[in-house]
Amino acid sequence: MCLAVAVFLYAGCLMVQSADGKLDYTSKGQGMQLQGDFFLAGLFPLHYTDGPSDGVPALVPCNKGKTNKHGFHLMQAMRFAVEEINNSSGPESLLPGVKLGYQMYDICSTPASDLATLDLLLQQDQNSSKEERAVAVIGPDSSSKTFTPAALLGAYLIPQISYEASNEVLSNKFLYPAFFRTIPSDKNQVAAMIQILVRFNWTWIALIGSDNSYGLAGMQSLSQQAPAHGICIAYQAVIPSFNTDTVQTMRNIVEGILMTKVNTIVAFSSKSMLRAFFPFVLEQNMTEKVWIGTEDWSASSLISGIPGIHTIGTVIGVSVKYAAIRGFKGFEQKVVEASLQHNDTQQDFNVTMSSRNDCLHSTTLYSLAKNSFSLDKYDITSSFNVYKAVYAVAHALHQALGCEDGECGKRTMQPWELLPWLKRVRFSLDNNSVYFDVNGDPPTGYDIISWVWQGTEWSIRVVGSFTPDPITLIVDADQIEWHNKEGSVTVPLSICSPPCPKGHKKLLTGQHKCCFDCQACPAATFLNLSKPTVCQSCLPVQWAPPSSEQCLDRTVLLLAWDDPLSIALLFFMTTCLLMTSSSAVILLLNLNTPVAKSAGGRTCLLMLAALTVAAMSSLCHFGQPSDLACILKQPLFIFSFTVCLACITVRSLQVVCIFKFASKLPPAYDRWAKNNGPEFTIFLASAVILLISVFRVALNPPRPSQDLEFYTDKIVLECSNTLSAGATVELVYVSLLSVLCFSFSYMGKDLPANYNEAKCVTFSLMVYMMSWISFFTLYLISRDPFTMAAHVFATLFSVLAFFGGYFLPKIYIIVLRPQMNTTAHFQNCIQMYTMTK
Repeated sequence: MCLAVAVFLYAGCLMVQSADGKLDYTSKGQGMQLQGDFFLAGLFPLHYTDGPSDGVPALVPCNKGKTNKHGFHLMQAMRFAVEEINNSSGPESLLPGVKLGYQMYDICSTPASDLATLDLLLQQDQNSSKEERAVAVIGPDSSSKTFTPAALLGAYLIPQISYEASNEVLSNKFLYPAFFRTIPSDKNQVAAMIQILVRFNWTWIALIGSDNSYGLAGMQSLSQQAPAHGICIAYQAVIPSFNTDTVQTMRNIVEGILMTKVNTIVAFSSKSMLRAFFPFVLEQNMTEKVWIGTEDWSASSLISGIPGIHTIGTVIGVSVKYAAIRGFKGFEQKVVEASLQHNDTQQDFNVTMSSRNDCLHSTTLYSLAKNSFSLDKYDITSSFNVYKAVYAVAHALHQALGCEDGECGKRTMQPWELLPWLKRVRFSLDNNSVYFDVNGDPPTGYDIISWVWQGTEWSIRVVGSFTPDPITLIVDADQIEWHNKEGSVTVPLSICSPPCPKGHKKLLTGQHKCCFDCQACPAATFLNLSKPTVCQSCLPVQWAPPSSEQCLDRTVLLLAWDDPLSIALLFFMTTCLLMTSSSAVILLLNLNTPVAKSAGGRTCLLMLAALTVAAMSSLCHFGQPSDLACILKQPLFIFSFTVCLACITVRSLQVVCIFKFASKLPPAYDRWAKNNGPEFTIFLASAVILLISVFRVALNPPRPSQDLEFYTDKIVLECSNTLSAGATVELVYVSLLSVLCFSFSYMGKDLPANYNEAKCVTFSLMVYMMSWISFFTLYLISRDPFTMAAHVFATLFSVLAFFGGYFLPKIYIIVLRPQMNTTAHFQNCIQMYTMTK
């Protein structure tokens, strides 16, 4: 069915041409065809010409266009490869006993490429001789000329190897099962161009592309991938084919680029269409820009030859890796010399006359060679791709024909039989590894090149390289000559907004994320570089100063056991415990002495025990808070200290009643004293505070907590509910008891000296109150370890104050003034007090 369609279209083409009478030229095809056992078809652009707008194939004769020197060199590379393979002998012979032939086609336009493909399909007819059947096709030169041939040839599984068609879609084996290429896919080219932009931080760019499959596909791929690398496309346009109707469009594109004020322009275009665009760039004096070029035009003399092109700025391009062909230049020179001797008669040049129709063969080798085209580096690089393609077919034939034994098998080879062997070829050619991946693509990378001008003399400098697997870009920026106001050594900027300072988020000012204002991130937030438009909050246990890019761990505040201040406080506590315990032993041994009895007798032992417990409660303040420490810390001190205050209060009340109210209230006092009233009063006062503390702990138990509010950069490890309602009730109760203690002690200020403790108790209470007032004042303004130490100090100082004010004078008398610890001394004091009254 497909063959019938091909025949119909081909015949129709010939009929149209004959009817129009446009084929008024003849073609002998000298040098364009070579007989052989297996022949290859070569599709090369030997002329520049545009097909008619209606797309009818080959209505414009190719030889009416301008000769294409690049296409000539490509064709010569195929001829050179075939001749080299055919002339090889000995152990290194690739196809011993077999000769390759070729048939060249001039595909000056897309319709010409399609027409050549139809001609090739006709040769696959069963009635055609094997010499007329192509086992493989080399070409075409561009993606736009390749889509139709690749689809048609793929339907017959005829291997096709393109040397310059780089469109990524052609890697689809479902659509193009027989397509291969020796030039990297545009997928890799787009990746290389993006890496160049990233390397120089060019994030504000313009993107233009030619209005063909090559340019449109490349633009689409680049525009899709650019945002992932932080690149914004400020302006995007498609370069149309040049004619009188598109002149204004070309000018509008240049004006659009100028209006966006970008300094970097990516031009994903074929050289033929870009050549018509650059004159409009020069017309509007658009200079000092950076142009990122594709492999199709960045190294092409067709572009560099435009008058005044050296003023556009810096050109950095992607280029197929350079590789020379040994002997190729001499081969071409021989062809030029033969063409000069040619007199339009058949020459013995290892060629045959073409029997093909003039519709497909409109030129001769000699007519092209007479131009004596220069062989530029760009031509050599592309020619090497043709050279590799021919050798790939030869290696596949080598395997298919069983040439390993020194002689190839003589048999008919169908194109589809060659296809699986071509997929598996792997060989080295001038130190270049040649093979195809599963998509038919080569594993090669690119050279990164830069234009160098010496006046108006143009040359190319390799400044880096790109490899696709893994993606690696190496560029020596010092080798690039920058053309901008800052000088030739300064990399030009191409950004919409300057980078934000450290810790500043971006406030977008338009549709592009590259255009923004900067705002400092507040305290307790940080700028995550992966989300530059949002200041993220730190975790509760972290903090951050303003304009921060990371959160810091908060400093943990606690009274560590090994802290020097803690060691001093523990030594202080140990001293207090030794003093209270030793005093208890002394009083216990002298319990029946007058001094011990005046101090309260056995009650003073309870007081000393309470002071000891109060001092030991300070241990709950050290180290990391625990559940038990938080429960015991406040209640233990409050309860023990209340017991001590209750004892002093009752003892002061007893002394006052004995000396001042015994005669006024004898029955009541005697009844209270004889019925264990003092003990019951102490127990009742202690029981009340105990109940208050138990209820407080039961209803709202203190827990280890982290205070994250007091400091922005620190964590205070403490117990919760330090200033709760229950704690306030405890504090009020203790304060009332302290006032009663002070009142009863003050009432006994004029009693005998042995019973007059008003001054000492008052002093103790004042020291106790002052220490706690100082602590609470400090607690309101600070929570650091020093404040925690102040809490411990207030506890111990309160213990020491009551011990020094109440017990130390009595211990002094018992130990150092035993003469004052006698009944006679006490009676004498009482008599003197009575006499004064």
